[in-house]
Amino acid sequence: MSDAEVGPKVPGGGTPPDVSRLRGRGCWTEAAELLAPHAERLPEAATGRAALLIERCMFTLDGWAEAEDALRAAEALARTDDERGEAACERGHLAYLATLFGIRDRADEARAALMRGAALLAPGAAGRPLLDFRRGLIAENLGGDPAAARASYRRAHAGAVAHEDVLLTSYTWRHLAGLAALDGELADARRGFAESLRIRVRIGYAVGVAPALVALAGVQPDPEAERLRAEAARLFRMLGGVPVWLAEDVDVDVDAG
Repeated sequence: MSDAEVGPKVPGGGTPPDVSRLRGRGCWTEAAELLAPHAERLPEAATGRAALLIERCMFTLDGWAEAEDALRAAEALARTDDERGEAACERGHLAYLATLFGIRDRADEARAALMRGAALLAPGAAGRPLLDFRRGLIAENLGGDPAAARASYRRAHAGAVAHEDVLLTSYTWRHLAGLAALDGELADARRGFAESLRIRVRIGYAVGVAPALVALAGVQPDPEAERLRAEAARLFRMLGGVPVWLAEDVDVDVDAG
């Protein structure tokens, strides 16, 4: 279920390096604790903390109530249009994930939250590319509209490059490649998946490397595909079985250490 990878960014450009490192290793709880003192008074930190806990839900399928509480706190602190727009984007993301994973159908809430975010975030705002990306996810995975998804991913990709949001760029490469693969455009798919993987390795986003390896393996012939999946399985075990939804793709028991 590698299409579940949908959480590329902690809002705001001032994320401390220690937070990024912990997040990259899948230590979302510890990363959120570093932001907790600032999240009591700074909207950007509060939304960033909520985003970390929402990403933990995506990778572990656990911690939904804590993520919801953190998001409500961030929404309460938001004052400017940008702050309210970024909080709405996280609201849409959490509702989308709950729907995608069958926790509860919150599709209408997800769409409404992203529409609210679109009304609040100006076209050139730093949070706009992430909003465009998540609107693409809903179009693709909840709406069954690959053409609309592709248009949203392309806007998100251009915005991510312009704002130098490297991790989001990895995600847009990956999802554009997924659509190319569905269309039988294997050369474009290989290029996109390879770029996504290269970025994740370069920036140390270890928790996202195994899904990127599996995606690339899906458009490669054997024995290269087998090698990529074996490497993904090794990383999956090393990270303690996250993301949990990758187990079926790497043929590894979720409880394997």
